[in-house]
Amino acid sequence: MIVQESRIGAREKNEDRVAHWTSPAAVLMAVADGLGGHLHGELAAQIAIDAFGATFAAEARPVVPDPATFLELALAAAHADIVQEAYRKDLPEHPRTVIAACLVQDGHAYWTHVGDCRFYLLRAGAILARSRDHTVVQKLVDEGRIPEESAGTHPFRNRLLQCLGGYENPRIEPVASAQLASGDILLLCSDGFWGPLGLRQLVQALLSRPLDRAVPELVDAAEAAAGFDCDNISVVAMTWNPPQ
Repeated sequence: MIVQESRIGAREKNEDRVAHWTSPAAVLMAVADGLGGHLHGELAAQIAIDAFGATFAAEARPVVPDPATFLELALAAAHADIVQEAYRKDLPEHPRTVIAACLVQDGHAYWTHVGDCRFYLLRAGAILARSRDHTVVQKLVDEGRIPEESAGTHPFRNRLLQCLGGYENPRIEPVASAQLASGDILLLCSDGFWGPLGLRQLVQALLSRPLDRAVPELVDAAEAAAGFDCDNISVVAMTWNPPQ
């Protein structure tokens, strides 16, 4: 089962983009969050999503031959496409976006990200893996200077260390991967989703309800918790079960 949702929140427009694509033997999911502090964030997010979709359509026959290289090339293509569009339209500044993407095939998940869109892998009541934000706040958490629980409300939470579409090429980290077990939940989301939610709240909802109920309920909870300052909220999630 795959469930996705995107809401505008309290913003004037939705600069998030979320999508998933399937072949007979693979699934690709992605969430992009256009940077609202720069012009045309929604354009950058859409270009990034389109680049991932096009790369998947070209490579998944029906599986992707080299998942890690595929995700790295898709990130690079997305960045290049955004920069090219900025020059083509003679925009006063480059549109920017952050993104998280996950490829599932052959019983494994492969994920990558740039910025503060997140990937979660949940198993048996616990978070087995999570991407680490490319932000000043994540750096403070990693250095032990602030607790993890304060990341979503810290005044520096929106200070990114890298993104797609900027004047510098993103520093692409090695692609992470994990072998999947039946019932695993894979979730990708923008910071408008994870920021207002506590980890315990996230885990309990996903593990106690079917995904098509849990995801909308969590989106409602994030929207309510954020209130008048609610950001765009986007999420895509799937429950993995081995093929019969």
